[in-house]
Amino acid sequence: MKVLVVGSGGREHALVWKISQNNKVEKIYCAPGNAGIKKMAECVDISATDVKALASFAAKENVDLTIVGPEASLVEGIVDLFENKGMRIFGPTGKGAILEGSKVFTKEFLKKYDIPTARFKVFSDSRKAKKYINKCGAPIVVKADGLAAGKGVIVSSSVEEAKDAVDRIMEDKIFGSAGKRVVIEECLTGEEASFIAFTDGKTVLPLPTSQDHKPIFDNDEGPNTGGMGAYSPAPVVTPEIAEFVMEKVMLQTVRGMAAEGRPYKGMLYAGLMISGDKINVLEFNCRFGDPEAQPLLMRLKSDIVEIFEACIDGTLDTIDMKIDPRPTVCVVVSSGGYPGSYETGKQIRGITKAADVPGVEVFHAGTAIKNRRLVTAGGRVLGITAVGSDLQTAINRAYRGVKEISWTGAFYRTDIGAKALQRKNEVLVLPRVGILMGSDSDLPVMKAASDFLKDLGVSCEMTVASAHRTPDRVMEYTRTAPERGIKIIIAGAGMAAHLAGVIASHTDLPVIGVPLDASPLGGMDALLATVQMPPGIPVATMGIGKAGAKNAAVLACRILALEDDALAKRLVDFRKKMVREVHEKARSISS
Repeated sequence: MKVLVVGSGGREHALVWKISQNNKVEKIYCAPGNAGIKKMAECVDISATDVKALASFAAKENVDLTIVGPEASLVEGIVDLFENKGMRIFGPTGKGAILEGSKVFTKEFLKKYDIPTARFKVFSDSRKAKKYINKCGAPIVVKADGLAAGKGVIVSSSVEEAKDAVDRIMEDKIFGSAGKRVVIEECLTGEEASFIAFTDGKTVLPLPTSQDHKPIFDNDEGPNTGGMGAYSPAPVVTPEIAEFVMEKVMLQTVRGMAAEGRPYKGMLYAGLMISGDKINVLEFNCRFGDPEAQPLLMRLKSDIVEIFEACIDGTLDTIDMKIDPRPTVCVVVSSGGYPGSYETGKQIRGITKAADVPGVEVFHAGTAIKNRRLVTAGGRVLGITAVGSDLQTAINRAYRGVKEISWTGAFYRTDIGAKALQRKNEVLVLPRVGILMGSDSDLPVMKAASDFLKDLGVSCEMTVASAHRTPDRVMEYTRTAPERGIKIIIAGAGMAAHLAGVIASHTDLPVIGVPLDASPLGGMDALLATVQMPPGIPVATMGIGKAGAKNAAVLACRILALEDDALAKRLVDFRKKMVREVHEKARSISS
């Protein structure tokens, strides 16, 4: 299978990285690509917006599937052209891409279909726009109608600043024809989040939530950029908010676009502003976010090519998408001066060392090879992306990678993920270990596991589910465990004791089995049933009863401690405590 990826940024590098994991893909092209992409794909010197040349190339090389990264290509009508030539391509048509191509269309669409958004007015006359600003006061938001590389939204803290923004957009034409019309809208407050999903025009399959960092400086200060970093998941999006967004925003949009004669397939990205229980749509994008794509694709465990093809074929409802429960963080390193003027051609050092940090991938955005050296070739240059057992670990790894990299004028924000950490301290801690037992009569024994976990500061949850009496409950618990933050499952059961094995056959999480004494055989039946698993279905089996339950918790802590230094120290203290207790008992007996 031959795949063509259109684009040249960090998003496209992440897409190529993910697509390359498909065994059926024999060849990947990227147009135009960058120095990082060149290591895993053949870069083709064709502009992302030269859609005719791209179509000719795809036809000549018998490309089986084309994936479009940037919005400009989609608005240019690349999908229409490819489809008219009978070539398979992922993304919305020009009629669908107008959701990002025109902020005027989007605001009027949101209003028509009763999708929550800020109050607004549209102007094609700068004098009338400024008169309206005088009437409304500040803070207020000025938006260029068309595409502006993510920089066409100006949040103005004063009336004069807003009127100056109108002049720069409409009179000075800093965004070219994109500024023929402007949207003036109320300034919403709260916390932003990105809600990105695949859709085939009927089904909407959401990726985990994420949060971008648009302003150039820490604490969300300074002018907007294309994005200085992102992380996933975004704790500001609670399960209740996610459900609301799916029904009232995503599905409503797909239905509305179909009703407008603009059937929508591809990525649907809603930029949200969340304030308590109030949710408003700031904007729509018609592609993967950049840099959100980098942390999201690191969490996606499913085959992305299969998902792309299901969207094209209208069979997205058949996809069971698997997500890595671990959080991910991307820190963008940019050229000094960005998003204003900046110099390129600066030699980049430390890429290999950064990539050697555990859990880190270095995605190139604006890079090139010059005189056999890696140099800067854009405003946003690299996206250092990391996965960790928890958010703090992912952040630490990403910044360890960032600190390995250097070039003259390199710049990055130092607070990517800080909002999530602050919010995490305000909300309940998610359980890391799930404890299941076949019957509530097993609770006195299995409590030995939960007591030990709590003593070591490891959050856990306990419930009853029987492999024989309530198999559906077991399956549902197993399927949803990663979404709740569960990293390890401990299963205790007696007699036939199939619980641990059934769970292990339906999850990639580590499963620890605890055989219980529930028959005249003294638990030997449960021990054999738990330990004798077929190849490929591993269950770490403990001893029978309460001692086995405690050891299950100890083993769970040792697994978690591989990526949790604080827990590792607590385990050392626990071991030292056991040693002291033995010495004390020995002294007591001797005396």
